[in-house]
Amino acid sequence: MKRRVVLLSLFFFAFFFPLFGLGELTLRMGQDSGWSLVEKREGVAEIDAQRPWPALALIAAQPAAQGAHTDMRLAFDEPSPDRFDDGAGHYKVMSLDAGAVSRVGGLMARYGAGAAVFSERIGAASNAPLVIAPRSREALFASGKRIGDFSLEFWAQPFNMGAGEQVFSWSATKQRAKTDYIMQYITCIASKNRFQWTFLDFFASPHDDARSTITLTGITPIIPKTWSHHLIRFDAHTGLLEYLVNGKLEAVTYATSTGREEGDVYTPLMGEDGAIVLGKQFSGLLDEVRISGGYRIDPEIGGTMYTAKFPASGGRIETRGIDLGEPNVQILRVDALTGRLSFVNNKIRNEFAGNAAIKFSDESALQFFIRASDSPYRWTSEWQAVTPGTPFDKHVKGRYVQLAVQFYPSGDGEASPYLDEIRIVYKPDEPPLPPTLLTAIAGDGVVDLSWKNSPDIDIMGYFVYYGAVSGTYFGADSLLGESPIDVGKRTVVRIDGLKNGTLYYFAVAAYDSLNPPHLGTFSREVTARPLPVR
Repeated sequence: MKRRVVLLSLFFFAFFFPLFGLGELTLRMGQDSGWSLVEKREGVAEIDAQRPWPALALIAAQPAAQGAHTDMRLAFDEPSPDRFDDGAGHYKVMSLDAGAVSRVGGLMARYGAGAAVFSERIGAASNAPLVIAPRSREALFASGKRIGDFSLEFWAQPFNMGAGEQVFSWSATKQRAKTDYIMQYITCIASKNRFQWTFLDFFASPHDDARSTITLTGITPIIPKTWSHHLIRFDAHTGLLEYLVNGKLEAVTYATSTGREEGDVYTPLMGEDGAIVLGKQFSGLLDEVRISGGYRIDPEIGGTMYTAKFPASGGRIETRGIDLGEPNVQILRVDALTGRLSFVNNKIRNEFAGNAAIKFSDESALQFFIRASDSPYRWTSEWQAVTPGTPFDKHVKGRYVQLAVQFYPSGDGEASPYLDEIRIVYKPDEPPLPPTLLTAIAGDGVVDLSWKNSPDIDIMGYFVYYGAVSGTYFGADSLLGESPIDVGKRTVVRIDGLKNGTLYYFAVAAYDSLNPPHLGTFSREVTARPLPVR
């Protein structure tokens, strides 16, 4: 019974297996198949809402890690405003007007995974979308603290630069005498397409006996719906106070008794119950709001932070070793559906190219690589650069295949290519073709068989099938053994030990050099009846 099961399996393989290997097969990643086969993602993530399914694109560059002098960092990478947090841990962030602040994802953010978006709500109950208050004495802006060098910076993208829009403010109450209280504040408001900074009683004389008002106004107009970097920095040794936009010095003054580089230096003295408010009566985006306890020599634009949205080095994905089911599979080509995303005038522009482009006019590009092997632990070939849609040579073969894609941003770093779908088109190593011209000549208890070789080049041998019923080769009479008989590479063989007078049916199938071997389909069936010689 066991022998019959084995033979039936061989019979099934010989007749039906070739049907599964015919033609080209396609393995898909992306679109409705998802990206689960992509196991390595560097600087690349799935994005939604641009295609009917998630696509892969570059993620915004990550700013430099916060240094020892970082007092506050708001990255807005958290999923919602109620979860915004100070990365340095010195301040508590509160969202008091849910209708005036929300969060946008990485494509609209300047850096990282998100940015805060504000909508102007004049007359709203709180009128303070985000309030940031010191939670410990370690905070630079804690009550009663006199500080030295500091820097305050953020990225902003105003939607319209309406006069009076207030991006940043800080206010506190400072007691000058037993019954004398004054209000001190910092404000950054829009005025004539520029940001104007005002410091009222923020800088105090050494004995806190003089009042001061300092105003700094930018020179370069700020373009709405465009990101710009703003930095205030203070040198407590000289009283130097500077305002920089996109790394360029826009305004400078001295917090001194003379207003010049001489006289007593005024340094910040914090009043009681101070709090920072972001986005009051402001429409636009803010990202990477930072306070540092030092004079930043190299501003974070062109210094420790990337100048462009996407890093010039781009990103990379690699799939895991994908099992195609059997050895020696030939990879025919890789097809890819691609596109490009850019952020223009506060809108994401989606240019879907289909399978027409892997390089775009702005120099954003995708580069594809492939390697294959019969073992997932030892790749027999190095990464080969390939062009989607172009047939490969016959050297890309193996049971396992791995793809890699390098993502490069546009020349200005503001646009990213994206990958919508990858298709691996391959052809399994099909079973060998059957031998031809099979003939059978009967003798006394024997049948002499001969045939012409299979045309396949990797033939390792042939099986001879025989039996007393057409198409059912369960013969067991031959001295060479039960059906099927492995006759190696011979094309002429004598089957002896057969019963005279019995009509036998014969077929031959080739097998190849794989381990385990592929068994080909049967040749045509021939018959012969052994008879005694008179």
